[in-house]
Amino acid sequence: MSHDSDFEYFEKMAHWSFDEYGIHEECLTDWDLYGLLRSFATPDSHILDLGTAGGEKILEFFPDCKEILGTDYSPAMVETARANLAKSGRKNISFKVMDNLNMDVPDEHFDIVVARHTCTDPSRILKCLKPGGHLLIRGVDKYDCWNLKLIMGGGQGYEDPVPVSITDYENVLKAGFAHAELVPIHTREYFKDRESFKNFLEAVPILDGVAIEGAPLDEDLLDKYIAENTIGGRIILYRAYYGLSAEKPL
Repeated sequence: MSHDSDFEYFEKMAHWSFDEYGIHEECLTDWDLYGLLRSFATPDSHILDLGTAGGEKILEFFPDCKEILGTDYSPAMVETARANLAKSGRKNISFKVMDNLNMDVPDEHFDIVVARHTCTDPSRILKCLKPGGHLLIRGVDKYDCWNLKLIMGGGQGYEDPVPVSITDYENVLKAGFAHAELVPIHTREYFKDRESFKNFLEAVPILDGVAIEGAPLDEDLLDKYIAENTIGGRIILYRAYYGLSAEKPL
């Protein structure tokens, strides 16, 4: 999706949750974003989370530290994040509306920057990190749900000449980061029935350009995918993400 269509999509999805689909996830790759985050963080750390959405990941997985700032391009998402924060009672967290491509944060202020499934400008991130600070990115790659996209004839990243993981990796290196490592992340998501699987595909941008925001799925092609990718009564979606870690030179 484009930057502007991202905004429209997440404004609409501000109060939506994956939990309603009853997805069971199995991770096949030993790359843990939050494990790395906790290994780098100290009680004095200042952490910036880009693309924070409703703040659920911060509240559940981020370590206790001096400051956590979560930002999102969608005001509706930030409103949801603040409501979730109020219920948590935590005091070291704040949220603000911010465009990742036009960042409004102090220079050399953060020890760690986290970006999950969102666009980034590594040169701007480098400016806001302290020397020796860490960048952690987790994103969706071109070949995510690739067998589904092949059957459906399109989807998110389908026409990209270069996978976004490679583009992000090159941009991180060009920005001046050191010790950059790119890791493919493979997971399986299991759905209990056709209805929940179909509803999920119609809500998320996996099939962007084929079926999203109420556009109908091709029922015959959907059934073809389900017939070829059901094991033990559960429908499997094969996910392809990527993890990227890097460090600002001292």
